[in-house]
Amino acid sequence: MKRRKLSWDEEFRIMLLVLDKFLWLGFIIMGYGMFRLLEYADTIGFYFMFIGATILIIFIYLLVKNYEPSSKK
Repeated sequence: MKRRKLSWDEEFRIMLLVLDKFLWLGFIIMGYGMFRLLEYADTIGFYFMFIGATILIIFIYLLVKNYEPSSKK
């Protein structure tokens, strides 16, 4: 089966759809960690916030690695 080659814009839009999920997931986890920290004042809230921040750092890394504005023609 022959594969169709995607244009730069199509690849970028698909990448944004996937990475957008990382962004939402990171913020939801950090929000739950903040709620847990304020409501129960336990250290598990810090762990959730750390995990959310780690997901957001992965998001930034993937975005910077895959986004090459000079390759767009």
